[in-house]
Amino acid sequence: MDAVKSFNSELSGLYEVKPPISKAKMTSITRGAIKAIKFYKHVVQSVEKFILKCKPEYKVPGLYVIDSIVRQSRHQFGAERDVFAPRFAKNMQQTFVNLFKCPAEDKSKVIRVLNLWQKNQVFQPDVIQPLFDLADPNHPFYKEQVAGGQSNGVAVQNATGVKECLK
Repeated sequence: MDAVKSFNSELSGLYEVKPPISKAKMTSITRGAIKAIKFYKHVVQSVEKFILKCKPEYKVPGLYVIDSIVRQSRHQFGAERDVFAPRFAKNMQQTFVNLFKCPAEDKSKVIRVLNLWQKNQVFQPDVIQPLFDLADPNHPFYKEQVAGGQSNGVAVQNATGVKECLK
């Protein structure tokens, strides 16, 4: 569990610097996540919680943390033995609902990461497509997310296509 505490302190260290985050800081956070791989569920939860609670300008750096951890894990252990991507995928839609609360000028960076994930097959299409739908103002899914965001819950579609309201 010390590895998780160490990772959490690295992650909260993002607040010590203004975005953009340096490569050295990102490498340090990623290294901490890989060291805590036995507690990968805690690592994923910490990153998801960071994205939920952080200020809008730190949302995209939070996404970059997910990207860095998943890419390093896939590189080091192979796609079939990577534990981080499947775990991040479980709550990916809610994470992206939180991510899209970033400043308007940062939304293109979120889309860029999604495009890279799609191109490099980091996540399955059934995980990525709803995330693109969240970003598309013409898609009904986007309108539900905006409407849901004004109430107590946020409408999201789970992996089986069933819409549910998260609070």
